Amino acid sequence: MKTVLIVDDEPKIIQLARDYLEHAGFQVLTASDGKSALAVWRAAKPDLIVLDLGLPNLDGLDVTRTIRKDSNTPIIMLTARSEESDKLVGLELGADDYIVKPFSPKELVARVRAVLRRMENANEGSEIIRAGNFALDVPRMRVTVEGKNIEVTPTEFQLLAVLARQPGRIFTRAQLLDAVRGVAFESYERAIDAHIKNLRRKIEPDPRAPRYVLTVYGVGYKFNDGD
Repeated sequence: MKTVLIVDDEPKIIQLARDYLEHAGFQVLTASDGKSALAVWRAAKPDLIVLDLGLPNLDGLDVTRTIRKDSNTPIIMLTARSEESDKLVGLELGADDYIVKPFSPKELVARVRAVLRRMENANEGSEIIRAGNFALDVPRMRVTVEGKNIEVTPTEFQLLAVLARQPGRIFTRAQLLDAVRGVAFESYERAIDAHIKNLRRKIEPDPRAPRYVLTVYGVGYKFNDGD
């Protein structure tokens, strides 16, 4: 049974999310502020975190920063903020998905399943993808550049695997969204840009002059085929 940690300072939201997730077969843990969320995360090691951005004491962005220093535990952000910049900041910090309040609890369950499925799919297979000093070990969900292990989130890993399996092929943002199964259900294509920015910061020797993940202006992205 997969364990989900719900972090929100609104008791009604916690109860609603708990009821639906438990009914869907998940074990549910809860926290109402950032500090207690980190304590539960360290102690229980949940499979996924549903994390509100607007938390007391330590907000959701700070919680995400702390978790991403040590772990790739999938994170779905909850936010009442509809501004594009807030969504992008969360995604750039390493969140896997986001839901804007008010939300459908059935959609929350679907998102949780989609992100966990994405992580499981990323671990399937047996191939190792190589390109120059870059290697992608699919079964171990491990990325190495010049022999150095690079920590990536499940969403970042699957996005990178989609690109690297077909070097030289140009993918539109919409195709990449579809390939990673629900980075944002409303086809929020800027989410792809945020994940690409994250990947470049992690894997590129110089993120401003990418060697591996290249932009095809006006179209999308491709993995360098050596041309």
